[in-house]
Amino acid sequence: MTAGSGIIHQEMPTGDAEGKMWGFQLWANLPSAQKMIDPHYQGVTDTEIPRVALPGGGEVRIICGTFQGVSGPIKNVTIQPEYLDVSLPPHTTFTHTIPAEHHAFAYVFAGKGNFGEAEEADIDPNAENTSLVLFGRGEEVQISGAENGVRFLLISGQPLHEPVAWYGPIVMNTQEELQTAFEELQQDTFIKHQSN
Repeated sequence: MTAGSGIIHQEMPTGDAEGKMWGFQLWANLPSAQKMIDPHYQGVTDTEIPRVALPGGGEVRIICGTFQGVSGPIKNVTIQPEYLDVSLPPHTTFTHTIPAEHHAFAYVFAGKGNFGEAEEADIDPNAENTSLVLFGRGEEVQISGAENGVRFLLISGQPLHEPVAWYGPIVMNTQEELQTAFEELQQDTFIKHQSN
């Protein structure tokens, strides 16, 4: 979803029979020149996400960006992100080069793995569930699954190098722009495009 000049959305997930569910949201900021572009929404189902099998039984699901020549279904995001969902069985290895202009991180959400040389010196390279690991730009990452394997998101994108002013659902570049946006929201003039 590109909020641009005005998408206000509400999510009402129902979860499983016990009301449990898990998922991830990644919000990418727009550069100042594109803050008020036309809004856009793209829904993608599980069957539309390509998978690449890895040696030893691992798998990479490509949500956005490209891995081994296979591109994900999410396109036309300004910061050109790569968003990979990687599953590794025990003692298998995943290798990938981060684009030179990208900042990158991995988020572990199942199991444990070895993440080699993390950019942050105080992060244990043996990351486990709910660990976030930062990588340097253009780095070749080499990650291996521990005894029970590991599943993680590997996400990278181009930094904007712009200030961020954020409150609630609105992200702008300055406090003044943020104040104007909230005034427009209260006056019902913030949403510039209507869509059903």
